[in-house]
Amino acid sequence: MNKQKNVMIVFGTRPEAIKMAPVIQALRQKDSINCQVIVTAQHREMLDQVLKLFKIDPDFDLNLMQPGQTLTDITTRVLNGLKEVFQSEQPDLVLVHGDTTTTFVAALAAFYAQIPVGHVEAGLRTGNKYSPFPEEMNRKLAGVLTDYHFAPTNTAKLNLEREGISSEKIFITGNTVIDALLATVNPEYSFFDSQIQEIINKGQGSRMILVTTHRRENLGEPMRQIYQALRDTLEEFPDTYIIFPVHKNPIVRTVVSEVLGSHPRVNLIEPMDYEPFANLMARAHLILTDSGGIQEEAPSLGKPVLVVRDTTERPEAVDAGTVALVGTEYENVFLELKNLLGDRSAYEKMTMASNPYGDGTAAIRIAQIVEEKLGWT
Repeated sequence: MNKQKNVMIVFGTRPEAIKMAPVIQALRQKDSINCQVIVTAQHREMLDQVLKLFKIDPDFDLNLMQPGQTLTDITTRVLNGLKEVFQSEQPDLVLVHGDTTTTFVAALAAFYAQIPVGHVEAGLRTGNKYSPFPEEMNRKLAGVLTDYHFAPTNTAKLNLEREGISSEKIFITGNTVIDALLATVNPEYSFFDSQIQEIINKGQGSRMILVTTHRRENLGEPMRQIYQALRDTLEEFPDTYIIFPVHKNPIVRTVVSEVLGSHPRVNLIEPMDYEPFANLMARAHLILTDSGGIQEEAPSLGKPVLVVRDTTERPEAVDAGTVALVGTEYENVFLELKNLLGDRSAYEKMTMASNPYGDGTAAIRIAQIVEEKLGWT
């Protein structure tokens, strides 16, 4: 029998881990493939939560996160760390995901070692290299170095083709986050955190607005305007309440506390593990966020999403009507919230729109393609 092919999956943050967990599971079911996992731990604590949930035991843990790290710090540490691993293990393929600094640098390290690269969730673009920053360029630069582009949608495929990527190297797979989500959400789920369960119990009969914000480009005044719009929305609609897992960034926490901290129907909580957060999304009435992943996940749960950003690399959900891009200005955010909470038909229209991100079998498709490209079928 031919020797197994060695596929190395590299990631460093919680979102990457969530979206690559189904790929790891699918590859490890292939007898022809030896799947190894490398974590850079670009984000340590939040990453470990997901590794535990999906029972992923990394083969290599670079443990690179340091207090006050800059993008330059992360880039150089990841590049040096991966150089040693790639030299010792000689993988046949390196798989990266999405748009983090780990993604770009892992692709670069693989290129330096002359190892083929597969890019999961390839082809997303805003067209503005500074929005989101640095994610837009991380994704684009990784794409230049990629041999196999696993595009979640046809729109992503067209983006790659416009950049000169051969269609023979692009594979439309759906998004693996849907695989992870459908495996995690449970209608019978019980929240082990008594604080969250108490908030939900107290809010029975009211409508929950789930909020997350963390983007660099929204820090400061944009966030202040978003939070003021949320506060005024609560005054306009007494049957609403907010659950807000607050990012650990001190700038975010300061503004949140100043604008929303004293409101009796605002519940500011610590960042959540993926499993309870996914099940909390399933119970929300609507979601306001600047997250990329939530734009993909929430529509699968039938939840309208208001995206507080000026650009999005995920226009498919906007086109489908499941997501509305509302910017960060107070008036726009307030009016969109008012529309969804005050107009039942507008709300139902967003809940009934179809999700363009797949059927929950993206990882199986990716594993099959990897096996084919490595010469096993």
